[in-house]
Amino acid sequence: MALHRTAGTRAERPADADASDDDHDVYTSLLGGRTLPRRAMPDAPTDPFNVYRLIRDELDMDGNAAQNLATFCTTWSEPQVHRLMDDNLAKNMIDKDEYPRTAEIESRCVHLLADLWHAPDSAGTVGCSTTGSSEAAMLGGLAMKWRWRQRRKAAGLPADRPNLVCGPVQVCWEKFARYFDVELRQVPLESGATGLRPSQLRDHVDENTIGVVAVLGVTYTCDYEPVAELAAELDAVQHDTGLDVPLHVDAASGGFVAPFVQPDLVWDFRLPRVRSINSSGHKYGMAPLGVGWALWRESGDLPEELVFRVSYLGGDMPTFALNFSRPGGQVAAQYFLLLRLGRAGYRAIQQRCLDSAARLADEIAAMGPFTLLHDGRGALPAVSYTLRDPDGPLDLHALSDQLRMRGWQVPAYPLPPDRQETVIHRVLIRHGMSADRTALFAEDLRQSVAALGRTGARHGSGPGTAFHH
Repeated sequence: MALHRTAGTRAERPADADASDDDHDVYTSLLGGRTLPRRAMPDAPTDPFNVYRLIRDELDMDGNAAQNLATFCTTWSEPQVHRLMDDNLAKNMIDKDEYPRTAEIESRCVHLLADLWHAPDSAGTVGCSTTGSSEAAMLGGLAMKWRWRQRRKAAGLPADRPNLVCGPVQVCWEKFARYFDVELRQVPLESGATGLRPSQLRDHVDENTIGVVAVLGVTYTCDYEPVAELAAELDAVQHDTGLDVPLHVDAASGGFVAPFVQPDLVWDFRLPRVRSINSSGHKYGMAPLGVGWALWRESGDLPEELVFRVSYLGGDMPTFALNFSRPGGQVAAQYFLLLRLGRAGYRAIQQRCLDSAARLADEIAAMGPFTLLHDGRGALPAVSYTLRDPDGPLDLHALSDQLRMRGWQVPAYPLPPDRQETVIHRVLIRHGMSADRTALFAEDLRQSVAALGRTGARHGSGPGTAFHH
């Protein structure tokens, strides 16, 4: 069942509904004869079916989520997930005293993920659910800043100039640095590279570095940064200089891919240098939008000062998420998926997505105008590519516009510094993107290239299709 419901889905009016004859046809009702309010609330209540139908009609004008190849987020869920979401709509995750079973399910998910990510003591791992991987990343950053500050103060050293080292990262890390007063040392890309490289670390880490962020699934291109090699280089830096710099892994997407289809890739808590991991349950974890996960290697990696205890909800409850009130349905859905699919189920789904991405990459490479940056193999199930001849007649922004006319949403955007002159496309393959639908996209891409070749149209120098995370 698609999360984006198409025009065929109906909210049925009960047969015994108390409504006037006019209200049986929403389009001849009073509300149906007017534009919906834009600036002020109406004075009187209105029949819920009519309000629902008219709002749904407007939302149906959005793009089809199943054809949105820009988003990492879940666009397909089984009906049981929808039922769990409905059943738990009113439960507030923060109120662990009132909803102890929901809190227990959150705890179980933390420990299941700790085991999946090879925590030394998965039963004793500390972690929490969040609204998404962005919030989870910020929690990881705050923990690194607090631990760094504790060490500096204990040594009688100033703690007013923290910095964080990373390569091309999702905007949440830029927000973290700005909101929490941390210098973001975003390392420029080397020629031919799409992520942070170990040889770049020594020139950027120092005594004020709170940590290094390694990305398992770079937002721009969907390949993995070499986490084990980055950890080894930080080990060497400590050996040579005494600087003990922790490593945080932003596994927003790869955290639910690599354990199942790249099990021999060492990127997680198997590396002692890795102190914390964030991931997104609503991306390749396949839960509905609104759930992420933050886990720390050991309880000491989460400073006690970041944990708040509240009693006014009925009980002494520790909380260390940035968001206070949020529904429990997404966490219940994540637990359902972990149990429903198991390791074999996740492996089958992610492998099918990888196979589809690899086939699509081969088709795109054979079209002629494109150079692949990620061919769907060895990292996320996705394809990223750029133009073989950037100054030729084809323009990726114009190609995005052509694809949008066929219903497909594919972003065109520049790579980060120092490769901003390179504009790329990124196509994500998620569960629900069947082999047939992938083939249909490839054919539409081929026809769009041909159409632009006939018209010779270029987008020009404008921003074109926006970059989507």
